[in-house]
Formats: sequence, C-alpha cells, structure tokens
Amino acid sequence: MIEKLIFNVLAFTLFILLFIRLIRKNDTSYVYLLILQFTGIAINFIELSIGKSFGVVLKTIMYSLSILLPIFVLLLEQYNIIRFSEIVNLLLATIYILIGKKEKAEKCLLQLINKYPNSIKGHLMLAKLYGTMEKYELSLEEYEKVLEQDSKNWWLQLKIGELYNKLGRKEIATKTLYSLLKEKPDCYEASMLLGNILYESENYKEAIQVYTNALNYRPADYDLYYNIGMAYTMINDFQKAKEAYEQAAQINSLLYHAKYSLGQLNILYGELDEAERYFMECIDTDEVEAGAYYYLARIAMVRGEIEKAKNYANIAIEKEPSLFEKMLAENIFLPIIDLVNKPEKKAERYKTDKQLSLKELQIDEHLDNTCKLVGKLNNNDIEMIENVRKTQSKDLNREQKERE
Repeated sequence: MIEKLIFNVLAFTLFILLFIRLIRKNDTSYVYLLILQFTGIAINFIELSIGKSFGVVLKTIMYSLSILLPIFVLLLEQYNIIRFSEIVNLLLATIYILIGKKEKAEKCLLQLINKYPNSIKGHLMLAKLYGTMEKYELSLEEYEKVLEQDSKNWWLQLKIGELYNKLGRKEIATKTLYSLLKEKPDCYEASMLLGNILYESENYKEAIQVYTNALNYRPADYDLYYNIGMAYTMINDFQKAKEAYEQAAQINSLLYHAKYSLGQLNILYGELDEAERYFMECIDTDEVEAGAYYYLARIAMVRGEIEKAKNYANIAIEKEPSLFEKMLAENIFLPIIDLVNKPEKKAERYKTDKQLSLKELQIDEHLDNTCKLVGKLNNNDIEMIENVRKTQSKDLNREQKERE
C-alpha cells in the first residue's frame, strides 16, 4: 500500500511538472511525454481497480513510463544535455522522411530551428533533406550555418564544395576544396572532386597535380591513375598518359577504360600488336565492345588482312549501327565498305555508350581524332613522332635516376 502511495504521489508530481513546463515553454512536444506518462499511470489505475497485481513486464513498463522516463528527461534538460522538443522534432522528421513525406519533415525541422536556432542536428538534417529535394541553395545555407558552429569539420567543407559545384560556382568550390586539402591533404573525396572540377574547366595541369598529390595517400587507386591518364591525354602528352593508363590497368585488370585508351594510344604510336592485345581484352565488355571491334577492324586493314577486317567491322556495325557512317567517312575502310553489312536501321549511337561518362566519351573522341590525324601523316612525320617519344622516354629515365 505504501508503495502504491509513493508511486501515485511521485507520478502525479512529475506529471504536473511536465505540464507546467509545457505551458511555460509553450512547447507542444511535451504532450508526447505526458501521453506516455499518462499511459503508465493508467496501467497502475487498472491494477488498483481489478485488485490484482500485474506481472513483472507490465510493472516495468508502468514504472518506466510514469517515473523513470520523466525523471530522465528532466535531468538531461536540467544539465543541458538534451532538449526533449529537439529529439521529438528530429524523430518526427525522420519518420516523415522514411514514409516519403518530405514537406512535413521540412515543416518539423523549420519549427525546430526557429525555436532553437543553434540546433546543429536540426540544421544538418534540414541540409540533407534539401539536398534530396534538389533545393541546393537552401541546402548550402544550412550546411554553412552548421559550419559556423563546427568550423573544423572537414566533411561539412566537402559538402559545401560539392554544392557550390552543383550550383555552377566552380571558382568558390575550387577555393573551398583547396582550403580543405590544405588542412586535410589525405581527403580522397576532396581530391577527386577538385581534380574533376579542374578537369572540366580544362585546367588539366592543375588537375594532374591534384590527382598526383592524392596518390601519396592512395598509391594503388585505379581512378586516380585513370584520371591522370585522361588529363595527360587532353594536353597531348601521350607518353605520360600511356604510363598512367598502364598503372591503372595493372591495378584493376577487370576494368576496361584504361585498356581501351591504351589500345588507342598504341595505334597512335604504330604499336599494332600491343593495341590489338588491349582491344582483345576489351571485347568481352559490353559497354565498349563495339568500339573495340571497330579498332580491331582498323588494325586488320593496316595489316592488309581484309577478311578479318570485314568480320570485325560487321560485328562492330551490328552492335553499334552508327559505326557504319564512321567507317564510310574513312579512307582506310574503302576497300571493304561495300563488303560489310549495311545496317537496316538508321544509324544511332549504341545504347551502352550511355553508360560511359562524358569524360570517357571525350577521351575516346580525342584519341580517335588523333589516331586519324596520325593516319594521314607521311612516314617522315611518323618517324619524327617516334623520335620525340623516345627522347621523352630517355628524359624520364634520367629524371628517375637523378631522384634515386
């Protein structure tokens, strides 16, 4: 009987304290806590009404809801560890996001930060929510508010850099990412993003520097070597591009991009055996299979292997009808153009090309055009290119020896 008396006095006292807090703070989130506490009190009332003691499970629930939970919340708030209303709004926003009601989640979070302007969790969740809603300007504002309170957080700087890039403010994005890498040079994500922004802005040498610095922390990263190769390709430093692609191919032999570019570069240098080897390794990959067959047909034509060239050309055209128009415009295919199967459909780009990134398609086109240009040169021009390549190789070996 004494236990019940103590329970009722304590429970009702806590109930009144919470109700007063609700009135003073004008915060309806306490209603949820009052409902939970009332549930515990109701269980106790039912137990008294039927005159039968409940089991351990129900008693535990009753005491937890009526006594322990309110005391726990009041103590945490007293010492400024948590704010109950903040927890409620974050929880509600999370539930709304999970069930796809983003507008209601936004409303909850706006109510939270209006009441508590310095709520880091509120601003952060709202920033992420705006990002999923593609409201990048608003997302950026929220991330910057969080950064004001947590200025050393590198992840926040990275997100802000990403958003500036998405909004087309590449100069500010670049400045933000350079600043981040100065403080945290091993941030791989920042290096990749900054390198890509510089690449897209055609600042290829700066992009190479950023990717190369990142190799100090990721020495066996396929993407870094491949990106370095692409950047060198765009400034026509094909020897260094080739070396970077070879490193990428060694790191991951299952990925085709580096091998495909290596095949094109070897055609450029007239190393047909090597080019053929790389393209043969590519033909099992659907995304570039047609292009690889096209180059194999081209190599066969250079060697005078007409039948083999025709077979490769037919496979390439079957997989990507637009390649017929491409072959039609090239003198090297004139001897077999009437022998290959003309596509029945209107020439269109092969659908799997859509899986290639814009950068990869750009590199493919750049190297393809360069290969065609070299194909039109006379023997003296080709010999000159080969001598330049050998000189570059000797210079590179000398630099390596000097470093050692």
